[in-house]
Amino acid sequence: MLEALSMSFFQNALLAAALASVACGIIGSLVVVNRQVFLAGGVAHAAYGGVGLAFFLGLPVLPCAVAFTALAALITAHCTFDRPERTDSYVGVLWASGMAFGILLINLTPGYNVDLMSYLFGSILTVPRHDLWFMFGLDLLILGLLHFRYQEFLSLSFDMEFARAQGLPVKRLYSLLLLMVAVAVVMVIQVVGLILIIALLTIPPMLAETRSASLARMMLAATAYCFVFCLLGLALAYQFDLASGASIIAVAALTFFAVRLVHRWRAP
Repeated sequence: MLEALSMSFFQNALLAAALASVACGIIGSLVVVNRQVFLAGGVAHAAYGGVGLAFFLGLPVLPCAVAFTALAALITAHCTFDRPERTDSYVGVLWASGMAFGILLINLTPGYNVDLMSYLFGSILTVPRHDLWFMFGLDLLILGLLHFRYQEFLSLSFDMEFARAQGLPVKRLYSLLLLMVAVAVVMVIQVVGLILIIALLTIPPMLAETRSASLARMMLAATAYCFVFCLLGLALAYQFDLASGASIIAVAALTFFAVRLVHRWRAP
């Protein structure tokens, strides 16, 4: 394991894990406290349409996927904000249509690219250096938005009606939250893949929620949990030659269930 630290691809993987953990810790916490996990899952799977579009047009994958997923998130926000009772139906349409659009575009793209599988199931060990810079820029964007909008997001997460009574632009904040979800999704695509991404967005915040007295502390704790899961999953994948994305999620899931069992055992 120690010799791997001297290899550039492993160093890139560690940096990608750190950058993705920041996005997952912050956005995942907002997703969990706002009870939008299923909605985030729909946005995540719609991102595959952006991946297919990038391959079809011969464009860089991450920037193209960000633009496509952001558009899908805005459409979802517009459709679901005024009709929350129909959210599951809209998410189902978004989920299926995004995946179908991506698959069709990939079928129309000449040749076959093995890198496509890394976007479905993750391949953190193959993240290139230029993608790290793009991920770093997206992290700065997320941190900047959080810095200027933290109190507003806190009010929205506490009670939407309370936020509306305060005169906050609730619909705009709701749309902004889904845009941030779209950004986080694209950042984590190569870490665990679109199929498993929702687990990394939810498990660390759920673990952090029980021991955090504020939303900010929850975000910090979730970021730490996420990074530890990535490190342990990477070590497991390297040691036993396993899929890195699945290894990371397996570590996170086992930790989550172990913590729940301990809490239940200790409960009176």
